[in-house]
Amino acid sequence: MELKDFFIKYPKIALAFSGGVDSSYLLYAAKKYAKECIAYYVNSDFQPEFELDDARKLCAQLGMPLKEIKVDVLSDSKIIQNTSERCYFCKINIFSTILKNARDDGFSVVIDGTNASDDVSDRPGFKALNELKVLSPLRECALTKSEIRKLSKKAGLFTWNKPSYSCLATRQMPCHLITKDALTRTEESENFLFSLGFSNFRVRTLVLENMEECAGIELSKKQYKLFLKYRSEINLELKKHYSKIFVNLEARSEQ
Repeated sequence: MELKDFFIKYPKIALAFSGGVDSSYLLYAAKKYAKECIAYYVNSDFQPEFELDDARKLCAQLGMPLKEIKVDVLSDSKIIQNTSERCYFCKINIFSTILKNARDDGFSVVIDGTNASDDVSDRPGFKALNELKVLSPLRECALTKSEIRKLSKKAGLFTWNKPSYSCLATRQMPCHLITKDALTRTEESENFLFSLGFSNFRVRTLVLENMEECAGIELSKKQYKLFLKYRSEINLELKKHYSKIFVNLEARSEQ
């Protein structure tokens, strides 16, 4: 199936929009082929501010409507307990909210940006999407991440080479309570590394046996030299939030 065929079958759709590579290209395709589409961005404590900025910028670039919805994920005890099912409960919360807003706006079909490269077998969030009957056209049309980047570049979307960025909750250690403070320091720490020119990295919270909370920095291989250049500055800045700073010597895969 081609994306054009999908939108012939479903001409009126609501898009769960993150501002990332996949959902941005899907919004571009919806503008091109769908009769009617509106993008819904869920603004929660799990999303950094730059994601919302990118979502607004992309919608403005395409001339597409964007509806921002506030969801208080930290009020859901099943989410903040941070078990292996956190993503499932979070997706249920977020997509149920999108579905309600979409129905109120006259849309019965909700789509998301899951692509053919995503491993759905080991991600509880996809179970929630199936239960809620959210459709994933990129996956249905067998479009992989690399293909979507190429198509996005051709379409002139600034998101074409945007690094993948999972939500801030993924930086917290499993089964340790997720708090607003923990999410804030993660966002501030990662924003600082962004400002130094880093990309494709993570700043994770590591909890030692004595309950000390430390930062675990993950970098791609090509950015270790940049880390050495700014080691002192990074140490000074992150020590505002963490007792110790560690660097993972196993490099992140290139994106």
